[in-house]
Amino acid sequence: MQEFLDNISQWIIDASDVICGYPEFVLLVGGGLFLFFYSGAVSLRRLPWSIRALRHKQAAESGKESGQISSIQALLSAIASTVGMGNIAGVAIALTIGGPGVIFWMWVSAIVGMSTKFFEAALSIMYKGRDSNGEVQGGPMYMIMEGLGRKWRPLAVAFSIFGLIGTLCFMQANQLVESFTTVLQLPDTVIVRTIMGVTIAALVSVVVLGGITRIAKWASRIVPVMVAIYFVLVVVIMVMNYDLLPGVFKAIFEGAFSMQAGFGAFAFVALTGARRAAFVNEAGIGTASMMHGASKNNDPIREGLIAMIAPAIDSGFICTLTSIPIIMAGNYAGLTNVKGLYVALGAYDQLLPGIGQYLLLIIVFCFAFSTMFSYSYYGQKCTNFLFGAGKERYYSYYYLIMLVVGAVIPLHTLVGIMDIVFALMACCTMFTILRLAPRVKALMKTYFN
Repeated sequence: MQEFLDNISQWIIDASDVICGYPEFVLLVGGGLFLFFYSGAVSLRRLPWSIRALRHKQAAESGKESGQISSIQALLSAIASTVGMGNIAGVAIALTIGGPGVIFWMWVSAIVGMSTKFFEAALSIMYKGRDSNGEVQGGPMYMIMEGLGRKWRPLAVAFSIFGLIGTLCFMQANQLVESFTTVLQLPDTVIVRTIMGVTIAALVSVVVLGGITRIAKWASRIVPVMVAIYFVLVVVIMVMNYDLLPGVFKAIFEGAFSMQAGFGAFAFVALTGARRAAFVNEAGIGTASMMHGASKNNDPIREGLIAMIAPAIDSGFICTLTSIPIIMAGNYAGLTNVKGLYVALGAYDQLLPGIGQYLLLIIVFCFAFSTMFSYSYYGQKCTNFLFGAGKERYYSYYYLIMLVVGAVIPLHTLVGIMDIVFALMACCTMFTILRLAPRVKALMKTYFN
């Protein structure tokens, strides 16, 4: 039986390497580059407009409502889902696999992802739909139905099915358990992991069962605080180890463009960085458009400007903060197995002996739970579309049960599953975005003029 399970696990990993290699790179990074140039470099030229858009209060948000939350709540909730375990465990995994050079390609992917997020969020406002209760909803499934037409319903259904798996937060639950067993030196057994998984599910249920309003309120409170605390913690490490700081950025740039091992090694580093960044910022995956589709804002371009701030924060700013202590410690090199939080915790323990790993554990706790709150909403939206609005609560119970499952399954298998499902979600979303991009560009001309 164990051999059978090992074979399935290896098949998942092999399939992930094929699907999430060059095909995903071309789809997300290539498609994002096209949108970057097609929009006139919106992610760079219009960034000041994004900041101004955050301060603008529109009538739709204070009176004529066409959603459930404000644009800022949508942004913070989307960031809550992306600023999570991927920013710590995901970066550590990327460094273990591809070395420091992957961080540069994560920066590139952040700039590209900002353009993708702009189009994605704008379309989520342009093409909202209604669920079986008549309530306004947004997301790729409604973009497909309202923007491409009813004949494309199979594509909308496919996205929703993939979304039911992709939003389960397997990795968050798994890595949260790993962090506690590592720091508290608990036995890493199935029984211990199951108990911790049940505890996590119980805590998450307090927010998840309250719906989008409660999720948005929690996100708007926890995201600014946890990002600020994380920033201060990394700054303290940089000050205490300032002599190692120049070597960090030298390693990143040398690793990003090194051709010593040939073009294949260079391409591998770029692919690894882009692949991890796609998991972190989720630009083109379709999850963020479900959150922005719940915004009361009726201006597509303004929503797009607000949404594109997220990749700059998660796969740009936060991932850089994560990479600095790990590269300083150097404990990611030479590992034969995929390691996530084990590497990050070890780095903090090395640079801040005695307290480092405990401080990171607090950050991990906040990051993981913020993601699990928002992801439950994405799954509810997919369930709503497939089975009707009255069935959302059943997904919530299913989601909580699967958190326990994710706490027990081996990490390398989880990484493979999530990469495959995210790639399939991206196929549906990016196809839709690219088909409808000209309609967004037409609105851009009017808005920016």
